Amino acid sequence: MIQTLLGGLSARDFLAQYWQKKPLLVRGAIPDFQGVFDRASLLDLACDEDVESRMVWHQNDAWQLARGPFRPSDFKRRRDAWSVLVSGANLMSEPADALLRRFSFIPQARLDDLMVSYATPGGGVGPHFDSYDVFLLQGAGVRRWQIGKQRDLSLIEGAPLRILRDFRPSHEWDLQPGDMLYLPPRYAHNGIALSDCMTYSIGFRAPATQELAEGFLSFLQEELELKGRYADPDLKLARHPAALPEDMIDQVSEMLARIRWGRADVARFLGRYLSEPKAHVFFDPPERPLTEKAFVTACTRRGFALDLKTQLLFRGKQLYLNGEVEDPPSSLLKRLQKLADLRCLAGSDLDPEICSYLFVWYNAGFGMPSKGGKDF
Repeated sequence: MIQTLLGGLSARDFLAQYWQKKPLLVRGAIPDFQGVFDRASLLDLACDEDVESRMVWHQNDAWQLARGPFRPSDFKRRRDAWSVLVSGANLMSEPADALLRRFSFIPQARLDDLMVSYATPGGGVGPHFDSYDVFLLQGAGVRRWQIGKQRDLSLIEGAPLRILRDFRPSHEWDLQPGDMLYLPPRYAHNGIALSDCMTYSIGFRAPATQELAEGFLSFLQEELELKGRYADPDLKLARHPAALPEDMIDQVSEMLARIRWGRADVARFLGRYLSEPKAHVFFDPPERPLTEKAFVTACTRRGFALDLKTQLLFRGKQLYLNGEVEDPPSSLLKRLQKLADLRCLAGSDLDPEICSYLFVWYNAGFGMPSKGGKDF
């Protein structure tokens, strides 16, 4: 299945030859693919206040942008070509999440989300570039992609979108349903709908250094506990009361130099940072929760699955669950790591001990007994 998705390449060969190096066009990456949403269901999502959505159109030689949630009337009787983009579609739909997980040959710590766009003929978001890798999978309809590896990435000033000022494409393809285009970071591209069409964008996280630094400093603020207090028993009379004392600067420098971190701290930070749900994501505990006994019975019969919104990563003996660190019993570790990899466990993998542990997650809305009646 991976080789079909990657045009006959193994995941290893794709990573060695294309990942962050050059584009790849794959015809029939997912044969007979028509998408996991139709127009109506996607536009319904764009009207949901819990979903991040945008509408883009070009009017009077200028790009226009509106942010959701929208009303159904916003999509009616529009004369200009327009696009609607729904981010995090994988959080709202099991088939959408399953589509995203097809790309798990890339570490889940790098996977971001599945964005789905609908466009009327001529619609698009203009020539732009992304700072991250992206797979552009065509659903229903046809979209023309123009791409170019150009040095000039300057943007149109004042535009509500990051639109390239001088786009110069070097290649152009029309993508049919099931076709896919991979683009490395900062590769200029422009997608134009040739018919009513839907495109599925599989994006990856590539945090900026500044973003990571700010996050890490916040992490240290929570984790550090430095003892001591500023003191100056040998204080001398100041010639200039408003002057900043040099001895104070020296002492505070020594105090701050006691801030230390190592690779283990960085790993702990990344686990929390990369599993932290986005700001608009909330978990809903079960309305009528099962008793623990009924939960154990349901899980051992049917299995357990993580909620679509749950992020679960691990390193060594530590789990990172939705931004928090967990240290499970060693007897459960391998199965919980398997749960992180597969996002579900079969009933045959579950017993009362691990079910008791997962019962806490269930009550927080992080997972639930599987819906099917069979093991995975």
